[in-house]
Amino acid sequence: MGATEAIEPQAPGASLRGTHTVSGLERRTPAERAAAGKALRASVPRSSHAAFEPAADRPDPIDTLERQAALRVPELVPIRYGRMSVSPFTFYRGAALVMTGDLAGTPSSGLLVQCCGDAHLSNFGLFASPDRRLLFDLNDFDETARGPWEWDVKRLAASLLLAGRDNEFSVADQQRVVVDAVAHYREQIARFSRMRYLDLWYVRLEIEPLLREVYDELGPRMRRVLHRDVTKAMRRDSRQAFAKLTTEVDGEARLVSEPPLIVPAREFLGEERFLRLEESLEQVLIDYRSSIQHHRRAMFDQYSLVDVARKVVGVGSVGTHAWIALLLGRDEHDPLVLQVKEAQASVLEGFTEPNPYANNGERVVAGQRLMQATTDVFLGWLQVPQGVDGRPHDYYVRQLRDWKGSIRIEAMNRRALTIYARLCAAMLARAHARTGDAIAIAAYVGGGNVFDRAILAFSEAYAEQTERDHTALLDAIESGRVEAADH
Repeated sequence: MGATEAIEPQAPGASLRGTHTVSGLERRTPAERAAAGKALRASVPRSSHAAFEPAADRPDPIDTLERQAALRVPELVPIRYGRMSVSPFTFYRGAALVMTGDLAGTPSSGLLVQCCGDAHLSNFGLFASPDRRLLFDLNDFDETARGPWEWDVKRLAASLLLAGRDNEFSVADQQRVVVDAVAHYREQIARFSRMRYLDLWYVRLEIEPLLREVYDELGPRMRRVLHRDVTKAMRRDSRQAFAKLTTEVDGEARLVSEPPLIVPAREFLGEERFLRLEESLEQVLIDYRSSIQHHRRAMFDQYSLVDVARKVVGVGSVGTHAWIALLLGRDEHDPLVLQVKEAQASVLEGFTEPNPYANNGERVVAGQRLMQATTDVFLGWLQVPQGVDGRPHDYYVRQLRDWKGSIRIEAMNRRALTIYARLCAAMLARAHARTGDAIAIAAYVGGGNVFDRAILAFSEAYAEQTERDHTALLDAIESGRVEAADH
């Protein structure tokens, strides 16, 4: 039912109050939504989510990665393969498209949310809110799109199992972490489903009170690890990036050259192409400026662009066109370092609802604003009709570092990973509750552990599939089919 056709003409004196939402959709009571969610169990039993069997015509995972590589910077693709080759977990981090193809063949309740699309545990982390509080939340939205909520839950759960295997947990401890995380998602989606909408949109997870809450649950070693990681995050800002990533050339600040990970545009483009890039940057900045919120444009207008460089980022994103831009405000003590990251088509595209955005950068930004408690003040997007490679590219923009950090997964024992997994599950549930029918989802999963055990079974089966796929990548590297840089 569309917004323009949902409201029928009414008899004189009749009232529409309470019968439709502002968008024009018919309003259903919480009881009706809960009944609809529970009824879905008949057609899609919760136990059915345990199933994973690779399809007989499942694409070769290396073929899938090579198709992605065709759209990336050729000389950077070996870095991606090198990073993915380290372990099954690092392979999994870079194989979101492979898994999405597999998830498309698994049961779905039909309830859609704004999906992260790549909700593995390393895509949650620390960052600063505009009011300068350190938050924990989802922090990667490259693949975000509308899709089945179960796909995000399965992506998170399988990543937890793989992380437990990487950290050499016993099988029983691996299982406890996964079951506890899924149970926490289920409990939190139920809690959020009972909230007033305004209260739900104000929910955020601040680190300082959280640390006080979990301090006694962690042993001395994990307390030290957590303290170091939080302290490190709070030091990571544009001033720290300026100190680490710039040098002085003829009295002016310039981005450093650390090929292949950081290469200034002047260096790899040559003088003529760099001059053409400089000429186009003015319009690029104007386009980007129009995408950020009005009251933040006045702040952005005080900065001047000084330098740009190509930078390798992440695991799955390696090879996409990613840049850092150095800007200065009042003087060299007032830097702003922005990350300008290419947004290609979401891995969910073709498997779920059509992408409503003409610009994939806007898709990423819109998804981030929907799912994240609060977003970077410079979050925006732009489109470059003709990039340095002669092709059009979509980008999204944010600060490179604004207290952005992560908790080291490889340092976690079972107790620490359990706490971390609960935090990830809670923030995922909150994002889904904000963008989907939390009442129906909560009613569908219910209060027992049927769904939890099913997702555990799926995670164990998919971890084994990932190990086979990782072995396939190692074989492809050894045979020379693909080239991998040392990591």
